[in-house]
Amino acid sequence: MNLTKRGHACVRLEKDGGVLVIDPGLWSEEDAAADADVILVTHEHFDHFDEERLRVGLEANPAAGLWAPAAVADQVAAAFPNRVHPVGHGDALTLAGFDVQVHGAWHAVIHSDIPRITNVGYLLDGSVFHPGDALTVPDRSVDTLLLPVQAPWNKIAEVIEYVREVGPRRSVDVHDGLLTDRSRPVYDTWVGDLGGAEHLRLSPGESIDA
Repeated sequence: MNLTKRGHACVRLEKDGGVLVIDPGLWSEEDAAADADVILVTHEHFDHFDEERLRVGLEANPAAGLWAPAAVADQVAAAFPNRVHPVGHGDALTLAGFDVQVHGAWHAVIHSDIPRITNVGYLLDGSVFHPGDALTVPDRSVDTLLLPVQAPWNKIAEVIEYVREVGPRRSVDVHDGLLTDRSRPVYDTWVGDLGGAEHLRLSPGESIDA
């Protein structure tokens, strides 16, 4: 499959003509979901779920659907009857030619005073894993880990240990919208040198074979 970064936590995957987009949030490109057959959302935070970006995708393709935790699905289901589907840990689906397995249940802890929300990760074709805002370890080895490299809820030691625990062939940064150009090389070096896997950082619009 082909994987394209669409800004911050958003990626576009294409295989055999099917297009799947994960987490078109406010910090992703405005047209991130425009050609999607399937849209997946990990959780309700604005940088992963932006209703206007979802509408762009769902209105552009009347056959497109959205799969997301209930907290997201409930917000848009009325506007798109029969096209919005809640998912949870353990679900296994075939969508636009992709095998999709749902892993995890909770967002990482930001602070003890902030209530936790639901968060799911998506494993695609048993190969590419997007965990959303959590350090969920899937129940099998993966080739490409989409790595939430920087967030208010994590620190670099946890990120490095997460790569080691998952043990992918490579990690590809997501959730990097808060990093500056000055700090990015520091993260690249630490994750690349200590994670035990090839490490890649993609610019918005840049693609790799996954």
